[in-house]
Amino acid sequence: MYNTDLPTRSELPSTGQLLRSTAIALVTAAVLLITVILPSEYAIDPTGVGRMLGLTQMGEIKEQLADEAELDAQRSAIVTTPIETVPAAVEPDANAEPIITEATTAETENEAPANAWTDEVSLQLNPGEAAEIKLVMQSGAVVEFEWVVEPGHLNSALHGDGTAGEAITYRNGRAEPGHSDSLIAAFDGTHGWFWRNRSDETVTMTLRVRGGYSEIKRVI
Repeated sequence: MYNTDLPTRSELPSTGQLLRSTAIALVTAAVLLITVILPSEYAIDPTGVGRMLGLTQMGEIKEQLADEAELDAQRSAIVTTPIETVPAAVEPDANAEPIITEATTAETENEAPANAWTDEVSLQLNPGEAAEIKLVMQSGAVVEFEWVVEPGHLNSALHGDGTAGEAITYRNGRAEPGHSDSLIAAFDGTHGWFWRNRSDETVTMTLRVRGGYSEIKRVI
């Protein structure tokens, strides 16, 4: 059997060569950390190379998604806690901020058009700011809605919280100028929208609704 010959001392790398190789590896790792890993994972781009390569935008998206996931988890932890039955004589929850709504008026004197919006609400959202509006609905009730942003766009989540602790997400939207659809309540409770402004400009969001709900209120 043939055994491989051991290298001689002269064939082994010198201490200087090992140190040089180690230094090159460290410098390469540092360059990759600054120009690739930090921008793509954490949106940290001290050199500007990451934005040129499109990596910083990737990191910003990851940070936004992480923030929204954390917010959703916090909200789910709250809404999935069973809600105690409140006697009819007790006043409504004081923490829910009522909205002064503007009903669409009819052009005729006595009645509104069949397709008129029941409520219209406008909110101004600064960069990074969030808002949430809920409708009080019975299971199976249907509402039609539309919301639009002027100017820019918003991230959104259409979701519901039940009186018995249920929770559901109907839809998530990202960087949208608006959305319109109908909503069928999956259970008794509050159903509505959460928006967050992830852009760099202040925007105005206008929501219009009509259909089977008894109350509209701003939660956040």
